[in-house]
Amino acid sequence: MSAPIRSMTGFARVQRSTPYGEISVSLKSVNHKGLDPHFHLEADLDALEGVLRTALKKSVLRGHVDIRCSLVRSGDAAAGGLNAPLLHAALAAFRKLAREEGLDNAQPDLNQLMRLPGMFGAGVEPAPDPNLERPILQAFEEALQVLNQFRSREGAELAALMRDLNRAIAAGAAEMADIRSRAIPAFQSRLSEKLNELLGNSALDPQRIAQEAALLADRSDIGEEISRLQIHSRQLDEILDAGGEVGKKLDFLLQEMNRETNTVLSKTSGIGELGLRITDLALAAKAGIEKIREQALNLE
Repeated sequence: MSAPIRSMTGFARVQRSTPYGEISVSLKSVNHKGLDPHFHLEADLDALEGVLRTALKKSVLRGHVDIRCSLVRSGDAAAGGLNAPLLHAALAAFRKLAREEGLDNAQPDLNQLMRLPGMFGAGVEPAPDPNLERPILQAFEEALQVLNQFRSREGAELAALMRDLNRAIAAGAAEMADIRSRAIPAFQSRLSEKLNELLGNSALDPQRIAQEAALLADRSDIGEEISRLQIHSRQLDEILDAGGEVGKKLDFLLQEMNRETNTVLSKTSGIGELGLRITDLALAAKAGIEKIREQALNLE
């Protein structure tokens, strides 16, 4: 069974009640070239960042990920209530600064003071509790599962869209190949006629004219470009079938596909009416490749 294709965009929130208190974990991920985690942990959980980082790397390969984790300890409110010493210290610092700056009428904002870390509780930062690691890690791993479920659903939708676009590209390449098989002989014939008109009654060998016409036609041939475009189209489906970390692989492959369509467009510019349909098909393929690239940028 192939690995799931995941988008880099997702969100998860998990809350768990434990004997130690209420644990809350939230994860938010967006696009990024690599794995770029940003941890926002409460002071008494800082010691767990290394453990959480290791767990994250096992589940998420790419993306900018914001990790927020908090713990509301059981009995916190009853155990400490308002941290009066911290409040008095904050008020004293405010008044001292107001006097120094000549702001005699300035008044402290109690709503802001109430939001200071440690304002409610025992007034002393709790020491790291080694027993917290297991429940915090379990909640974090559960959040990672939810995040990846979200990312996998979106990834599957993006992959389905890319497959549809790729089918259109493959169909266009097949039609270009068919037109090319009919266009080249006509191009050789028309080129020979043009050369004869330009040379008039000169003594140039007709066989030499035919050879030069064939050489010019060969330089304008798009057979190799069409073949490579068809191969790359099949490779794109194979990458999606394999799943897993597909974003970087697709980015490289789509650059190659875009290069082939650009070459087709440059070679068919002088074929006249016979090349108009090929030009339309190549432009449509180029647009499809760009749409796939836009979606691939979202994939892990």
